[in-house]
Amino acid sequence: MHKHLALLRGINVSGHNMIKMDVLKSTLENLGFQKVQTYIQSGNVFLESDEVSAAKIAFIIKQEIYKVFGFDVPILVISKADLEACFVNCKFLKEKDVDLKKVYVAFVSKELKAENINDLKMSQFKPDEVQIDSTRIFIKYHIGAGKTRLDQKYIEKKLNLTATIRNLNTVTQLLKMYEEQ
Repeated sequence: MHKHLALLRGINVSGHNMIKMDVLKSTLENLGFQKVQTYIQSGNVFLESDEVSAAKIAFIIKQEIYKVFGFDVPILVISKADLEACFVNCKFLKEKDVDLKKVYVAFVSKELKAENINDLKMSQFKPDEVQIDSTRIFIKYHIGAGKTRLDQKYIEKKLNLTATIRNLNTVTQLLKMYEEQ
């Protein structure tokens, strides 16, 4: 069995695309996934499967959510290594006195290059800062995530990909859960 973490984007936000986690859990178990465990209401789901392909797992979950709930929910499936890389590669974590409440990770659906940072037109978002790392974008918000236009929709539009953003506290907890399982 292979362990996967599915990150569902845009569920249970501001009363839209509401899915109760216990119902989601049983829906995924009915598909044959094992050891399904959710974390908070924002769509973080651990599961085990014989399937190795993250893309295939994401596709299966996406299709079932549409069938059962009627929502088109983008899904990224990541590994423990993806979470671990957040703490190794994020330059903001190396800064003295960094406010961890203002550091976020956008997980993205395709490989990025350093020059993609130009595509984001970061000069429009100063003093917010961004670092691109493979399939992650690290964001340090100057004021906070709720007061910027540099959000998941903007990232997706500028880079033509699927993205879902988690704060560093959530990423920390997800890694801890991965290690406990």
